[in-house]
Amino acid sequence: MTELITCLSTGKGTWTHVLKLINSHDWENIFLITNEFGKQTFKPNEKTKFVIINENDNINSMINQIKEKISKEVIGPQVAFNMMSGSGKEHMAALSAILKMGLAVRLVYMKNNEMLEL
Repeated sequence: MTELITCLSTGKGTWTHVLKLINSHDWENIFLITNEFGKQTFKPNEKTKFVIINENDNINSMINQIKEKISKEVIGPQVAFNMMSGSGKEHMAALSAILKMGLAVRLVYMKNNEMLEL
């Protein structure tokens, strides 16, 4: 099984996309990069682990926060990564953290209720 890392932040309809992606596969672990509002509001499944970031922090701080929280639990060596929700800054921080951990990345998304890879 693969692990999923996805951002959950801004973008119309993106929370539904993320929820469908979470439920589309039997993921080993799910890491949801979000803010405090996302943690309080979004109701994922029991495998989901929240990685809380402050989108107003500088990008290096965000990278370190993500890397610190994910590296303790990720199994690897490859993760599925989704960037449909969130800002470019959040995406760059998440991708940088993943790559700094030496993990391979599969970009995944949902289309017509099916998970696809790029």
